[in-house]
Amino acid sequence: MRVVEAVNQALVTLAANGVGTNLVRFMAAVMRLDNADAANHANNWAGTNYVFSIIGALVSDSCWGRYKACIIFQLIFLAGLVELSISSYLFLHKYCDFGEQRQANCRPPTTTEALIFYIAIYQIALGNGAYQPAITTLGADQFDEADTKERKSKTAFFGYFFVANNLGSMVSVTALTYIEDKGRWALAFWISTAAACIALLLFAIGTLRYRYFMPNGNAILSVGQVIVASIKNRQVKTPQRAEDLYEVDGTHSKNGGRKMLHTPEYRCLDKAAVVKDPRVLLPGEHYSPEPWSLCSVTQVEEVKYILRLVPIWLCSIVYSITYSQMSSIFIEQAAAMDNSLSKFKIPPAGISVFEIVGVTAFVFLYEFGIVKLCSKISREPTELQRMGIGLVISTVAMITSGLVEQQRLKYATRQAEMSSSLSILWQIPQYLLIGASEVFMYVTMMTEFFNHELPDGLKSLGSALSVASMSAGNYASSLLVTVVMTITCKGNQAGWIPEDLNKGHVDRFFFVIAALNAMDLLVFVVLAKRYRRAPSIKTRASDA
Repeated sequence: MRVVEAVNQALVTLAANGVGTNLVRFMAAVMRLDNADAANHANNWAGTNYVFSIIGALVSDSCWGRYKACIIFQLIFLAGLVELSISSYLFLHKYCDFGEQRQANCRPPTTTEALIFYIAIYQIALGNGAYQPAITTLGADQFDEADTKERKSKTAFFGYFFVANNLGSMVSVTALTYIEDKGRWALAFWISTAAACIALLLFAIGTLRYRYFMPNGNAILSVGQVIVASIKNRQVKTPQRAEDLYEVDGTHSKNGGRKMLHTPEYRCLDKAAVVKDPRVLLPGEHYSPEPWSLCSVTQVEEVKYILRLVPIWLCSIVYSITYSQMSSIFIEQAAAMDNSLSKFKIPPAGISVFEIVGVTAFVFLYEFGIVKLCSKISREPTELQRMGIGLVISTVAMITSGLVEQQRLKYATRQAEMSSSLSILWQIPQYLLIGASEVFMYVTMMTEFFNHELPDGLKSLGSALSVASMSAGNYASSLLVTVVMTITCKGNQAGWIPEDLNKGHVDRFFFVIAALNAMDLLVFVVLAKRYRRAPSIKTRASDA
């Protein structure tokens, strides 16, 4: 089953990246947008992907269940790809050839054609974005944590999952981007559609073998109930003893997780657990309190756990701005460089394969090199220390990108606009550095930090927070581009990110992001030193 699910994930990743990786080029070449607008549209699309991931996590946990969510969102994803493929073939390719930079005399799409295109790509964003958290959690559901053998198999499963993601990405950023760079957009989209169709069939094959679990409640709804109840009860006096606050009977909370004891932080939230109706406390009575007026101590403590993480989470957004450049400005920079390698031409988006190489290499380097070295010297770096290292590397990556752009401008071709004789291979270091930073920042944050720091009832919300960071980073990047262009275009100037990058200063834009990263790192160090882990939930549960 692991192999089938891994192949499914590889095909879904291939299909999604076949659209997303080169989307900024499609926006510029086919939709006729300038570089700044194309980058903004690509960032907004990627950000919306992540927003839909949050929605998918909540819907699969609280309403449909993971299996049903996977089926529905894969169907939406496939339908969006079919719409994009058909519209590209019928409308966008009808009037000219988009290959080899021959699109200069092509007419822009009509309003109707553009509308169909945007509906299709955002349908793809919904299907793919919402599917990812559902399939990840469904995969984890297939293993029993109480069984030692299955626990080891679960670790192996996520290893397969990681490899599958990388393989799917590698095929899309090499083979599919090469096809797209030749102007065969419709063909590339049909290949993505075929991959998504096969992925859906493979997923359906395992239907009778999957383990199914009922939806276990909505974490976001529970957080909202605590906030509303604490506001409603703001005039009520909080009892001195924690034992006088409301808690459900039994050993588990409402959502099936372990109950937690009261902590003294954020006392204002304790008002949500203040009992105003004595019938709630009568033994033998099955009186159900109104959930928006009275919450359990465990619900309140879950919100406190989230509040402890918010400052660290905010710092991750600036990193996400750096990460988002790979799908936007980096590709536009590559398109203005010499992409010849002997007789072969490297697609501008194809060079991003080195980010995948960077991630894979540094995962192995960390596991088999850094960890062993640190264990001999002192101890393995903590999660927060690793995230700090990720911020340092991302800062270096943006400085490197700026220096490469200065070299590109130095070798800019005067005879032809929007080009430079500097080789596209100069971009390799910045992609490798982004890949390395991802291992320390994203992988640590997603798979370890939020998972360890949040209680049972909020595990899915931890994944949602990680994804929300990426979403916010993409939208923040789009906003940053808009602000930079507004400021730098004054006085009839071309701006830093014009249609012809040879007339702009993308290097300064990269240095601005590097400066933001450096400031974010300083704030992160202060917050990390002040951060105090909450008491172990297991310890607290056993004490109770």
